[in-house]
Amino acid sequence: MGLKAVMAVTGIVLVLFLVAHMVGNLKVFAGQSSFDHYAHWLREIGAPVLPGVWFLWILRAGLLVAVLAHIAAATTLALRARAARPVRYAHRKKVQGSYAARTMRWGGVIILLFVIYHILDLTTGTLNPVGDPTRPYANVVADFAPSRWYVTLFYTLAVVSVGFHLRHGVFSALRSLGQQTPNGERRARVIALAFAVVLCAGYLSVPFAVLTGLVD
Repeated sequence: MGLKAVMAVTGIVLVLFLVAHMVGNLKVFAGQSSFDHYAHWLREIGAPVLPGVWFLWILRAGLLVAVLAHIAAATTLALRARAARPVRYAHRKKVQGSYAARTMRWGGVIILLFVIYHILDLTTGTLNPVGDPTRPYANVVADFAPSRWYVTLFYTLAVVSVGFHLRHGVFSALRSLGQQTPNGERRARVIALAFAVVLCAGYLSVPFAVLTGLVD
């Protein structure tokens, strides 16, 4: 139960961050000044108690701990489940899991690689064509320019992987909360799918808006 609690708590923390981050990203549609103001406001949270961008680094450290704890708990639970059934029966009926459940491992790898790239791109500016922390709007526009279609492709792949994770995670969480009847499971599947689709659409709207010239 301890590991499942860790999975649940860290999962909730990460989902809340994803929602807040998506809402912030959507400010790009309000224009350059609005988005830049929002980005600069993030760097000033906690002032004057916290100097500089300490709040952001505290937040990043907390998210890193949550991610590592989530991965460690998931890996340990998976290894325990495998160890509990070491013998594969020749006539054992194949378990029909959802696509999301079967691809959680590789999706997690893709997400991890993307997080590393995303930090080097839009956080440190190392891989960004502009890489100027005082011009966040310009960084985003340069990042998803048509000539850098491969960045948008990688971003899309990572976001879709997050969507599969969310769909599976939200569904599992709702079932754990009592949605285990046939009707309850159907509701849980619909809610989980809708949440994942909305979040994916919110994140993907920004790079595709830049790619198509809607945001420039």
